[in-house]
Amino acid sequence: MKCYNVFLNGSWRNTEQQLQVIDPSTNTAFAEVAMVDRATVTQALTDAQTSFAGWNQLTAKRRGEYLRAIASELSARHESLAELITRENGKPLAQAKGEVDMAIDHLLWFAEEGRRAYGRVVPPQADGKRHLVIKQPVGVVGAIAPWNFPLVLALRKVAPALAAGCPVILKPASATPLSAIVLAECVEAAKLPQGVFQVIVGKASEIAEEFLENPICRKISFTGSTDVGRSLIAGAAKTCTELSLELGGNAPLIVFEDADFDRAIEGILITKFRNNGQSCIASNRIYLHRSIFDRYKDELLEKVEGLKVGSGLEQGVDIGPLVDTQALESALSFIDDAVAAGGNILTGGNRYGTTGNFLEPTIITDVSEDARCYREEIFAPVVTLYSFDSETEVVEKANDSEYGLAAYVFTTDLNRSLRVAEALEAGTVGVNDPVPSTSNCPFGGYKQSGWGRELGSEGIDAFLKTKHVSIAGIT
Repeated sequence: MKCYNVFLNGSWRNTEQQLQVIDPSTNTAFAEVAMVDRATVTQALTDAQTSFAGWNQLTAKRRGEYLRAIASELSARHESLAELITRENGKPLAQAKGEVDMAIDHLLWFAEEGRRAYGRVVPPQADGKRHLVIKQPVGVVGAIAPWNFPLVLALRKVAPALAAGCPVILKPASATPLSAIVLAECVEAAKLPQGVFQVIVGKASEIAEEFLENPICRKISFTGSTDVGRSLIAGAAKTCTELSLELGGNAPLIVFEDADFDRAIEGILITKFRNNGQSCIASNRIYLHRSIFDRYKDELLEKVEGLKVGSGLEQGVDIGPLVDTQALESALSFIDDAVAAGGNILTGGNRYGTTGNFLEPTIITDVSEDARCYREEIFAPVVTLYSFDSETEVVEKANDSEYGLAAYVFTTDLNRSLRVAEALEAGTVGVNDPVPSTSNCPFGGYKQSGWGRELGSEGIDAFLKTKHVSIAGIT
């Protein structure tokens, strides 16, 4: 079993306590990672603060060169890193490779975006004055990344923070710490200054408490559940620590009667079953116009029954294991609840095999709006189908959620696409597009799906403070 150390203040450190990393396809440990205590987190914050002055004083161009160097190192490890993501996360290898590609693209985007963190000169309203508005880095950042996209969602925080001039301490999810360790290896190879980037693995509650209570930590960027997001909000209220929160989702996908059939079918499959259904922007509720409901249902049934389930490292696998036993049990409980509420399982609904955390890809119809899978995020390869009659009706149903991260619309009517996209209460709307996320456009949610935005120019703004400089006495 390979053992990994954590990356602290420019060096690799072992500790007495180790965290086992489990392969979800077998439920057996295949690696160990050193765990830190709260005192070590405190020291990491102190070291990051020490590095802040030097990193901040570098030009944005120079910081961008470092980010490009990290991207180059990731590219050199592309194949082995993708396999490692699949081992710790379970997703099919082809999707893990796509995650590495997107992570590299994030680095390259923010390597340039740091040079565009513009201020402005404001015309004065009084004689003898000049007004400057400048952007400055917020300071030391605590980044808390999730397990479902362990590399790319970490870099959505790390890349813009570094580009803005902020040192970063990354806390990866306990289920998937290895991709963060490899990222630290790339940072080391790129020769970033000591203390600018660190990786810690440990008890989530202790690390979060230190981030919240230590005044050195000026910003926390978190991706995860809405429940944890609420607890961070409560903790931040005591110290006014800044937060960026990318939280849960319950994305609707609407297919109108005029949609391109093949494109919409493919869109449903991608949005629902990518990453084994474990995506915050996965389509949870599929709304099909009543006139086309049966045709889509029959085609989806055939397609879903043809999906290959197995280890993500196997050739041609479409659906890998869920991340752990708890995730599998949760998915089965959603299915049981849907059936108890009158749902009809067209296919799937059971555990797949006897080893690992595999679930049969599942389609459920006739689901009550009182069922959990209507109101909550399923996070599994389970799709629920609903019919609708009118545009007004389906928009109302789509917005009937406390979440608002993503939504999808399939139609060939341009007027309708614009109307519905504007009416949907979601931070990202994909119109005939099942993969709308991109480095150069903002990502984030409405309602209880979070605070702030990642990616795009907004992504670097999240790590910058705005300062007004007023100069008087100019003659």
